[in-house]
Amino acid sequence: MKNPVATYPEPKLSKWVFASRASVPFWTIVRIYLGYLWLSAGLHKITDAAWVGPNAGGTVKGFLERALTLTTGDHPSVQGWYAWLIENIFLPNAPVMSHLVAFGEVSVGIALILGFLTGMSAFFGGMMSAAFLFAGTVSTNPVMFVLATWVVLAWRVAGYWGLDYWILPRIGAPRGKWSKVHDTFDGSTAPSPA
Repeated sequence: MKNPVATYPEPKLSKWVFASRASVPFWTIVRIYLGYLWLSAGLHKITDAAWVGPNAGGTVKGFLERALTLTTGDHPSVQGWYAWLIENIFLPNAPVMSHLVAFGEVSVGIALILGFLTGMSAFFGGMMSAAFLFAGTVSTNPVMFVLATWVVLAWRVAGYWGLDYWILPRIGAPRGKWSKVHDTFDGSTAPSPA
């Protein structure tokens, strides 16, 4: 005999912030701003020979070697498990990592600006920010990580004014319908608006 699965309704505040029609303009602005940050960072890298070109991997190697120096002391900025990844996986593949970072940043930036697979794009952007944070670099990464996390939570409406409006229903994500009572997106399958 199967045990029934308990489900809990989404709290009204969460639904209003992350799924209401009123929040679409706000999340669109956040999404485009985050996309701009990623795109500008990536364009700088793909036009730099130390990232993509004959010297690819040089900048990444220097960045990772600096991260390894942050593994010592009373309060290391880089944890031992991440240092192991740096030494055994990232450094030996510095040229590949260089290309992945540069083109990954550009791809995430373009996808977010266009509202293409917004939740997934923001997730990958957040993963890159987390990787930089694990390597001991702060800069704009905390802000970008927080914004990416919020955009992932608001995926239902963050890409509504973008390509997601047409693409998500085609790949199986229900477009849903807007509740007239609460003016929120309920996520259930509904015919697409004309």
